[in-house]
Amino acid sequence: MFKAKVRATLLALALPLLLNATHILKDDILKLEASQLINEMGDELFSKTGINGYVIATNEHFPVGFNLVEYSKKYEERMSKPYILFIFAPQASITEEIEMKGRVGLIPSSDDLRSLYDYNAVRDAAVDIVSTKDKNTDEDKHNIGVIQAYSELADDIAESKGIELTKTISNDTRYMVWGLKVLIYIGSILVLWMFAIRPIYMRIKNGKK
Repeated sequence: MFKAKVRATLLALALPLLLNATHILKDDILKLEASQLINEMGDELFSKTGINGYVIATNEHFPVGFNLVEYSKKYEERMSKPYILFIFAPQASITEEIEMKGRVGLIPSSDDLRSLYDYNAVRDAAVDIVSTKDKNTDEDKHNIGVIQAYSELADDIAESKGIELTKTISNDTRYMVWGLKVLIYIGSILVLWMFAIRPIYMRIKNGKK
């Protein structure tokens, strides 16, 4: 009987800690491995900086102009300040005219935290992965995009504090995507030169002769 009471007491004490252990508030997208990586990065980020990094990865179909700040308020009770919330919503509508979908949001618990990260860098870390044309499924690209963006966010925060994290992902993938895009652009320019601009240039040049 005594042992049972001890177990019940320990469970009651541990339950709040277990409920707050995750840095993922909503997950319609992530695989188990991705969730584990994010929680590991989040644990290290909090232990070294005292700042919580939370994630909402949702497949909800948000309409054009949907207010992500208002949406985030229903999760406030599950977040501990100071925090920065990363929202990834690949099914959210951007405009009425464009069929492409997907929105990324970063919501800090105070304005002071905005200076700790580069919004464009975090957004691009996700968008560059998702927009890449390759053999990966949309599900895989969404998982990679969330991990890469969260890693970028954590590294930005840590760097601003003069701290180095060991659990985050290197930027090699993002550099590879950027390099691939550069090669594609260069290839397009060469094709345009060879088959469109150069023939016109040669005709003009020979005509002058």
